[in-house]
Amino acid sequence: MSSLKRKLSRRKGNKAKKLAEKEMATKISLFGQMPNECLTCQKSFDKTDKEQVMTWNVVVREQKEEVRLYCPNCWNIAMDLIKKAQELKEAKK
Repeated sequence: MSSLKRKLSRRKGNKAKKLAEKEMATKISLFGQMPNECLTCQKSFDKTDKEQVMTWNVVVREQKEEVRLYCPNCWNIAMDLIKKAQELKEAKK
């Protein structure tokens, strides 16, 4: 009985490992598609600059296989617009 449990456990572990490897390969391929500039203002992005890497926003749409990059300024403007639109929507209710 314990050998059956080990066999099932091993099989389950192997499936999880294969799934994780496949997911990682997908994410790495999408990382290669990352643009070198902001989608909105075309400000250049330096992948070696730690500050830019930590402050810029990346939006990944896995189903469409799209990678979009936004500088902090454009991201804040977009978030403010979304916030205002939500407030207007709530005010109409």
